[in-house]
Amino acid sequence: METDNFAHWLRAQPSLVGSAPPFDPTALPSDPNELFRTWLVEAAGAGVPEPHAATLSTVDLTGKPDARTLILKDVGSRGWAVAGLRSSAKGAQLTANPVAALNFWWQPIVRAVRVRGSVREATREESATDLAARSMSARSGVEPGDWVLWRVEPVYMEFWQGAPDRRHTRVVYDRAGGTWKQSQIGGEGAIDRFGEASH
Repeated sequence: METDNFAHWLRAQPSLVGSAPPFDPTALPSDPNELFRTWLVEAAGAGVPEPHAATLSTVDLTGKPDARTLILKDVGSRGWAVAGLRSSAKGAQLTANPVAALNFWWQPIVRAVRVRGSVREATREESATDLAARSMSARSGVEPGDWVLWRVEPVYMEFWQGAPDRRHTRVVYDRAGGTWKQSQIGGEGAIDRFGEASH
């Protein structure tokens, strides 16, 4: 398909075709982890496949970005847990530059969640426990000490609720001095999930 035709074809693809659950942005919890857990359970209840799958984005020492999809292991006051091999590209990048972003996209319910923060490595015992919880086939070939559990410690979280009329609702939590501050953009002039003004 030629480039011009492909661009035309892309523009013709349907978007925002899901069905969003009720969401009252005026009744938000003070802890964004609580809101995330609620949204994740709602996504699972709505039949979203693998709602705990997320895109983890990292950068290397030269500032080149990288991204891959993995499974979220936990969410709590100590951070958002993900895991993988220390010897992998993401392991090298997180060691060299311990910052990351997570992105969740639940198309059937037209919702997305974005998280940014620093990354801290869990203890060896915690990493070993996470590895032991995996299936035997998933543990096969993993060298001792190579499996790592990391925790993303958020300083920014964004909850995006899409709308067919493009008047999306975006709730932002910013962390400053250990406290979460909330802000909201919604309706006319809302910001879509790519950070662009709605048209």
